Amino acid sequence: MPARPPRTDQLADLADTVLAVARAVKTQASAEPSVLELSATEVTVLRYLDHHPGVGPSVVAAATGLQRSNLSRALRDLEAEGLVRRSPDPVDSRQAVLRSTELAAENLARLRGIWARLLGEAIEASGEQHDVESALALLRAVERGLDAVVR
Repeated sequence: MPARPPRTDQLADLADTVLAVARAVKTQASAEPSVLELSATEVTVLRYLDHHPGVGPSVVAAATGLQRSNLSRALRDLEAEGLVRRSPDPVDSRQAVLRSTELAAENLARLRGIWARLLGEAIEASGEQHDVESALALLRAVERGLDAVVR
């Protein structure tokens, strides 16, 4: 029986595989004409706003690690495309709060459908049976852990 690779090699391989899968999924999804193409920064901002609606730009910048200038550019572009709405903060009208729009929700729904189809087809093409729920739990734990490490 061959020796198992050390945990550090397994973790590095996991990161490498996640990046490769993300690139392939992004490439396939961006080829779909029904999906609005977004930059990585715009995706980061929209994902954060979907999980934390009604926050201000400074909260988004701090939570995502984006530079203020990059965030400002992404917000301008997202607003111009109708994907983000900026409104006065009801508590402090000098501040703004951000929310993703219905158009953003529709775009995300199309993307999620494409992602599900792509991954389903890929898993089926592998000819192997895998526990998607366990894989999802692992990746969510990694995401939470990374958020904790970065802060």
